[in-house]
Amino acid sequence: MELRLYRPALHQVRRGQTLDAIARAFGTTARCIAYENALREEPAPGTLLRIPAGGNRYVVAGGESRTLLCGSPAAFYAKNHTNALYPGEEVLL
Repeated sequence: MELRLYRPALHQVRRGQTLDAIARAFGTTARCIAYENALREEPAPGTLLRIPAGGNRYVVAGGESRTLLCGSPAAFYAKNHTNALYPGEEVLL
């Protein structure tokens, strides 16, 4: 028997929710949700958001590279939708 985690493809924003809180609940990053939904600011209550596939969230330490974390800069960009990398940033592996 295989156990599968159900992940809804859509989420309706409730009053008081932030992108970061939604991202944590679904195992992704706020940047990935914002990219997927073309957001430039926090969504308003009632907004329907597409939730991208999550991954292993990781906080970057000093001296780490995109290649070290994801195998290549292209793979890092595909998962995180950015080339920026700095200590303390949360990224998907």
